[in-house]
Amino acid sequence: MGTYLNFIGLVILAAFYAVYIGKMILQKRKGIQTDQIAKGKQKTKVFYIELAMKIATYSVVAAEVVSLFLVSPHLPQTLAVIGVVLGVIGDILFAVSVATMKDSWRAGIAENDKTEIITGGIYSISRNPAFLAFDCVYVGLLLIAFSWALLALSSFAMTMLHLQILQEEKFLSKAFGEEYKAYKSKVRRYLGRK
Repeated sequence: MGTYLNFIGLVILAAFYAVYIGKMILQKRKGIQTDQIAKGKQKTKVFYIELAMKIATYSVVAAEVVSLFLVSPHLPQTLAVIGVVLGVIGDILFAVSVATMKDSWRAGIAENDKTEIITGGIYSISRNPAFLAFDCVYVGLLLIAFSWALLALSSFAMTMLHLQILQEEKFLSKAFGEEYKAYKSKVRRYLGRK
């Protein structure tokens, strides 16, 4: 059963990044630079948070792949199955998040791009469903193929994603003013309405 679950974990990971890379390719064809992470910014706090986030998210993917190929499940099978469910939820949540954002989706803070504030669809119950999706996939894969290294890297990546959210909130407050403030007062950062 362990090998089967590890294979499902690889499919979850592949599906997640197929959405990510696919969206980047579609936006590139429209002349949109999706990856704004630590690019073209002054060497400020935002730059360093984005750089650390980029390193963390790339590192965790490598650790996930290694764990899925080399680690037999150390956790009870029930937890691995919960991991599969979380991973699939993360994939679906990410695909819906990216689709709902349309051409306003960026990876990182796009200081010089004109984007729209998206508050409908999945964004009416989560201000950060794409980040929530990352967390679901990270925790899901951790439960499927647990290793201490993967736990450490996943925790670091999730922390950096949270710090990125905090930076984006400051940016969105400046960019969209009262509209974003009103949205923030109705919808929680990760999940739920106020």
